Amino acid sequence: MMRVVGAAVLLALMLSPVSAQLPKLPGGFVYLRDIDPSIMQDIRYAGSNNFVGRRLAGYDAPECVVKQQVATALAKVQAELKEKKLSLKMLDCYRPARASRDMVAWANDGKETPEQKRYNPKLNKRDLFKLGYIAAYSGHSTGAAVDLTVVDLSADNSAAFDPKADYADCTAPAAKRAPEGSVDMGTGYDCSDNKAHTASPAITAEQRKWRQTLIAAMSKQGFANYAKEWWHFSMNGVASGAFDFPITRASK
Repeated sequence: MMRVVGAAVLLALMLSPVSAQLPKLPGGFVYLRDIDPSIMQDIRYAGSNNFVGRRLAGYDAPECVVKQQVATALAKVQAELKEKKLSLKMLDCYRPARASRDMVAWANDGKETPEQKRYNPKLNKRDLFKLGYIAAYSGHSTGAAVDLTVVDLSADNSAAFDPKADYADCTAPAAKRAPEGSVDMGTGYDCSDNKAHTASPAITAEQRKWRQTLIAAMSKQGFANYAKEWWHFSMNGVASGAFDFPITRASK
């Protein structure tokens, strides 16, 4: 009897340090991969493939974290798209408030960079605030907003981003701009240009079809699109204030 109890105590002691290290999320937040691991993720602010050209503060892991209701709704969108041999690809989800402050500091440092010009070909950094492309307070920090695109699972999506390549800006034809492993929506992600406006008349019929496919699937599950960004969607009634916890890797 003593041997059995001793083994149980030893096992508990062995497991407790591991459990203590598991990432803990505030109430209501979940890792999207725990709800639907089939949804692709390319969390751009966790690396250098973004308009800042580096990882943003608080993105300690390339994980999509959202409110439970949002994750459940995204899984339903994914189920519909799967029937068409398509998949969602998450580009940004919950954004720590410190990351928004990092963007503000970057926009006010007075330095124009090659990375920035690829994403904002006609604008200076300071223009991004007054035109609504960057905000000091982001709905992403509530866990109720997401940036995403669509992947055609039957296409060749193997092209990878090369940080040393001299890509054309985000409004150029898809073959010339940085690869995103997704369908051609008419512009790259995070493109601060009128062409990225969801209803832009400057895109082709095929590009418009893809935007409409995404909007239709998302709106059916309660998401609203932001008119200036074809990739940005939010869910009403879910936000409960901004959060600032860092994004860490999921436990599995």
